[in-house]
Amino acid sequence: MNQTKQFNILLLMADKGITLDTTYLVIGGGIAGVTCVETLAILHPEETLVMVTASSLVKNVSNVSFFAKTVVKFDVNETEASSLQRIHPNLNIVYDSLQSVNTKNKFAITSNGTVIKYGVICICTGGIPKLISESSKSKRVLGIRDTESVQEFQEKLKTGRKMVIVGNGGIASEIVHATRGIQKVWVIRDDYISSTFIDPGAAEFFQNTFRRKTSEADPPKHIISRRHVFSEEDTVVALNKDLKSAALGPDWFRKLEDIKNETGEQELDIIYKTEIESINEFQDKEYPLQVKLTNGRTVLCDFVISATGVEPAVNFLWDQQPTHGPDGGLAVNEFQETSVRDVFAAGDVAHAAWTHAPHWFQLRLWTQARQMAAMAAKSMHARTTNQEVLQDFCFELFTHCTTLFGYRVVLLGKYNGQGLGTDYEILLRTTPCLEYVKFVLQNGRLQGAILVGETDLEEMCENLILDQIDLSPFGDDILNPDIDIDDYFD
Repeated sequence: MNQTKQFNILLLMADKGITLDTTYLVIGGGIAGVTCVETLAILHPEETLVMVTASSLVKNVSNVSFFAKTVVKFDVNETEASSLQRIHPNLNIVYDSLQSVNTKNKFAITSNGTVIKYGVICICTGGIPKLISESSKSKRVLGIRDTESVQEFQEKLKTGRKMVIVGNGGIASEIVHATRGIQKVWVIRDDYISSTFIDPGAAEFFQNTFRRKTSEADPPKHIISRRHVFSEEDTVVALNKDLKSAALGPDWFRKLEDIKNETGEQELDIIYKTEIESINEFQDKEYPLQVKLTNGRTVLCDFVISATGVEPAVNFLWDQQPTHGPDGGLAVNEFQETSVRDVFAAGDVAHAAWTHAPHWFQLRLWTQARQMAAMAAKSMHARTTNQEVLQDFCFELFTHCTTLFGYRVVLLGKYNGQGLGTDYEILLRTTPCLEYVKFVLQNGRLQGAILVGETDLEEMCENLILDQIDLSPFGDDILNPDIDIDDYFD
């Protein structure tokens, strides 16, 4: 059945459904959807707003603090969707998932047949999993996205002796760091760990922490992860690709820290530059799974964690298709509006199709989901009230604050030389088990930075990147720990 016939059938079914009428319609209960709702509640509290969420639990942000103008850390909490009605009395919550959108007549239809007429709509449906191809053959291949999938993982950890982790982003890194009492084989296709966020030097810095024999220089054990989110290689979603509930918050892996298999060995084996070739399951073997790798090696284990990325969740029908980006996301301009008027998108489902600032690029993170959603809300309000709106300053500079292996990590600008070719230089300062600082310079001007540990250099780096000050007169002293260089630039 083609999409046109499906759409017409849905229209006939919708005649018997409940009809709502609203100025603002937001689809999704993740960080993007909730941020959009909260921003609209501030900008236009007297107008009606409908939020469609598949789960009664949604994600909201708290404890927001700034290291600099654009460097933000925050906590992501899981809360009852009904709590949002306290900040927006005109909010109506529909517990359902989006089935179709009629952009010409401006109404949406949910899976249960509820018809919602809108003035402007924001699509914040997030991402769906790109699990390894062998995942459909065994229930022992797990993905992690929502609370239910974490609970399943916890049960596996209680009795598991050995697991294989596939992927090299934030989720995989956090699993390696947080789990105890189980043998771990980490399979990555790169030649160093956590390549989504860091460079080989920082990877070596972190791996040295694995090798430490004493705990004298250990970082605090209960640092809260400030991940906003997860990136393309981070977000691991449950095996059901139709799952529409919101992704986990950045502190999800804290749920794992109390799960310890006292009978298992603590061991980590990292296998570089290889991928999964096949997974076979047995009923009468010591280990139920046999994982064959492309390098010829075979690993026996109890279960596999697939952490290999997400793709935009555009799994609903349209009367007219908006323009899509090369990654499949809904292409949006600098105001987060799609190619269809009055249809906005934010978060993982959106592709940033505007001309980017020199030091900003899209990476599917909780930080950017929050930024894009706030921008979408401002644009929706401006459209409704016929006002002018300018793009937010946060899109001038890529920033991300997270925690990896117990250390604070701040990324700024072109931190891995993205788009600079080979015409750049790197300055490094590292203190084992304490800090790792990397500056990326081109023509004497700072283009990006990686800051691991409590460096207190975030504001200085932000200023240097945005102002493009010539640092040539300072030479290598820009990272000399005996010189308080930030006094010159704050």
